[in-house]
Amino acid sequence: MIAYHFVSDKLRDGSPVPADGVWLEVKGQPILCEYGLHASLCPFDALQYAPGPILCKVEVGGEIVEDNTKLVATRRKIIARVDFTASLSYFARMEAVSVVHLWDAPVLDFLMTSDESLRAAAWAARAARNAADAAWDAAWDAAWAVRDTGATGAAWAASRARFIELVNESFEGLTNE
Repeated sequence: MIAYHFVSDKLRDGSPVPADGVWLEVKGQPILCEYGLHASLCPFDALQYAPGPILCKVEVGGEIVEDNTKLVATRRKIIARVDFTASLSYFARMEAVSVVHLWDAPVLDFLMTSDESLRAAAWAARAARNAADAAWDAAWDAAWAVRDTGATGAAWAASRARFIELVNESFEGLTNE
């Protein structure tokens, strides 16, 4: 089964992220949110659990337990990975632009251009964060903003579809999957 999993420089348990093609395995019964190797079938769902900006396309196997947005398995290996920092920033900006008409947004120039000289004005209301954290937070905040503005199911689905398209483009040519 193919799924997606975000990582930072280490796994959540502190161990190093394995090389592509190396199986991680755990013994025992996988339990969602408690024990096992987690991932999401949809990369958009994986975003809400992301500890960092590296997106991994993974294969999971063994015993698998699923819910609506994630799964846990006894086996997982990375097929391919991409540093998704720039893509998260792009996605965040475009999603924010898609709902900018709903609030007074003095940050439109930054959202459209990603011009770093405009970043301070764009994020004046937010605490300072490092670039990778800001990109991830902004992407997730923008996605939730679409939903929280009373967006219809169709708008949420469109946002999800745009994210999946961005992921597919990023992995194009990296795997045979």
